[in-house]
Amino acid sequence: MNESPLPPGPEASDGSAARAERKPVRAWLWFVLVAALASGGYYFYDRHKAQTLAAAKEAASKKGFGKGLGGPTPVVAVPALKAPINVFLDGLGTVTPLRTVTVRSRVEGQLMRVHFDEGERVKQGQLLAEIDPRPFEVMLTQAEGQLARDQALLANARIDVERYRTLLAQDSIAKQQVDAQEALVRQYEGIVKSDQGQVESARLQLSYAHITAPITGRVGLRQVDPGNIVRGADANGIVVITQLAPIGVLFTVPQDSLPALMKRTRADERLPVEAWDREQKTRLAQGSLLAVDNLVDVATGTIKLKAQFKNAGSELFPNQFVNVRLKLETLEEQTVIAQSAVQRGGRGLFVYVVKDDMTVTARPVELGPADGPRVSVVKGIKPGERVVVDGIDRLREGTRVSLAKRPEYKPSVDGGSGARKKGKGKGKASEASTEKSSAEAGSEEAPKKKRRRKPPAESQDGTTAPARQ
Repeated sequence: MNESPLPPGPEASDGSAARAERKPVRAWLWFVLVAALASGGYYFYDRHKAQTLAAAKEAASKKGFGKGLGGPTPVVAVPALKAPINVFLDGLGTVTPLRTVTVRSRVEGQLMRVHFDEGERVKQGQLLAEIDPRPFEVMLTQAEGQLARDQALLANARIDVERYRTLLAQDSIAKQQVDAQEALVRQYEGIVKSDQGQVESARLQLSYAHITAPITGRVGLRQVDPGNIVRGADANGIVVITQLAPIGVLFTVPQDSLPALMKRTRADERLPVEAWDREQKTRLAQGSLLAVDNLVDVATGTIKLKAQFKNAGSELFPNQFVNVRLKLETLEEQTVIAQSAVQRGGRGLFVYVVKDDMTVTARPVELGPADGPRVSVVKGIKPGERVVVDGIDRLREGTRVSLAKRPEYKPSVDGGSGARKKGKGKGKASEASTEKSSAEAGSEEAPKKKRRRKPPAESQDGTTAPARQ
């Protein structure tokens, strides 16, 4: 017999419902557990990171300049000296040729040949170009022919006047005829003189067909090519010649410096002038003051000055920008320090002075004239006192310091001078110091990068495996 299945009782229905209610509860429990584990892991990771950073900072403070342990700060200090210092007036200038000539033709004609190369040096009187001379040769021939004709007429008139004088002595002719003949002689003499002037003019016009250099200098680019018709009214001319040696520099200085400047110029002294490049690293030339303008520019409050330089080596070029230094005087027995030691604060200028107990104090100073890297001190520093020139950014009032040696400059192999004089050697010296500092930094950081070797591992049979290199 087939028995029909019995329907589930009330107990079975309650069990399935309970299991369905427990599933969401388990899911929430798992979610809470995972979140708690993640929070705990992040907490320990963050704490470990903070401890690592703190340890690194502590190690760096112990190693860097002794700050972590309260040690002295290394600085470079240089004693103030008693020395003379030059007083300069600085200005901005432009190289200006003393003479510039645009070579033009004095006569009209066809340009046949040029006898110069563009950019070459020429001397005064040197042949530069030739214009077709044939028209001027014809004019000269005509003038000479007219002169010869009039000279012949003059000679005939003189012979006639002598004959008339003889006849007058014999009372054969009237005196009026003699006077008329003498007047004719004087007339021919005037005509001959005029003809001689025409000949000289024709010769001069012919000489203008050969164009020569009016000054010694350098020629520029050719403005006209052979074959063209040139005229005296041409604006561009044939070529421009610029005198390069000697050469001038036109510069300006503030009008406040006029009293001291005029005091020195009244003594008929040739004040020395130096021309420096745009970056003021290389001295280009040395010369002397040539002239002072007679007016102050009211727009800028400056006055123009002109200096002259020999420029034998063509160090200066026309229209070149230069920095100009005019030496006014030399002050003797001045207290001199390095300009790098001077700092500016809320109370003005000051320097850090190293005291006998190896601490520093900020000393207010009053400065005088400066000469390159040096500056004179009018008040605040005495000769022999040590002023800090390097490491100033780490100092405060009363900071304990230790004196470090100032790095000595070693000239390069080619014997170049310092950067201030020739602009050479600075790069090599800085590269050498950079390589040296990099090598020292590498030697200090090398122990940090060295890894610890793991102890040799033991195999299952008790033997020791070789360490991994």
